[in-house]
Amino acid sequence: TKGYSVRFITADDFMAQCKISDSRNTLNYLIKRLSKPDVLIIDEIGYFPFDELAANTFFQIVSKRYEKGSMILTSNKSYIEWGHVFGDAILATAILDRLLHHSVTFNIKGESYRMKEKKKAGIFPANHLTT
Repeated sequence: TKGYSVRFITADDFMAQCKISDSRNTLNYLIKRLSKPDVLIIDEIGYFPFDELAANTFFQIVSKRYEKGSMILTSNKSYIEWGHVFGDAILATAILDRLLHHSVTFNIKGESYRMKEKKKAGIFPANHLTT
């Protein structure tokens, strides 16, 4: 049986790798490397806004993977907010058009799992940790 190749990266690390690759003139290599695995996981999209370089690179990766490879993305932002995340509503729409065409979206709402015990101990107010 064949296993699946998987690559995991946080959005923050992705943005840092974009800057490093751009300064070394190896951005095409980064795009190829992130386009190859069967599954690409990018975690924490939206915690920090993408700069123009990272947003454009992300679009290129999504376009190369479109209908060829699976992606798992996590975000604390709704799709409506992705224009702000990527700094460009038109680019965000193009990204979402490709991502959502053959996708399944899970919208998880509720309390922060990591802070559950802190809330029970009274460190945070009850409504502070819901999303």
